[in-house]
Amino acid sequence: METSDCIMTRASVRSYKPDDIPEDTVKEILEAAIQAPCAGNIQEWEFVVVRNPGNRKRLAQAAFEQNVVSDAPVVIVVCANIREIGNAYGERGENVYSIQDTAAATQNLMLSAWDKGIGSCWIGSFNEKQVKDILVLPGHVRPLAIIPLGYPASEPSKPARKPLEKTVHNDFY
Repeated sequence: METSDCIMTRASVRSYKPDDIPEDTVKEILEAAIQAPCAGNIQEWEFVVVRNPGNRKRLAQAAFEQNVVSDAPVVIVVCANIREIGNAYGERGENVYSIQDTAAATQNLMLSAWDKGIGSCWIGSFNEKQVKDILVLPGHVRPLAIIPLGYPASEPSKPARKPLEKTVHNDFY
């Protein structure tokens, strides 16, 4: 798929076929994720691949009963190693760069998945402590996004976007 087509057609998918995603495909998606830009090339992102149905269910509960998480055959939890980015950039690294860097990696991940016919949904609403406990994450690793992945059960509809005139401001005028 052309990059622009991938960007323009990707939409959140919340209903998946039960088909598993091959390990090699998940690895390719993660390889795309780590090509994202990041502050100082620290690459503080860490990814937890969750296939276990019990853990996916627990993650869905931690995400305030968003069953899209438990229904997907694969879930990737995108995390930031706060210690690594904090050592390089202090508080700004921990509170800003970690979010920017993992967001860029998450977008790459989702676009790569869509290019392979795999749907995803960006879940940002969850109880962080519960997710850390479920995944047994060390204190310096912060979960920032939960991304369910699966082959779409139906064609997703893309919501309308605001026109550029309402979102772009130009200082030349």
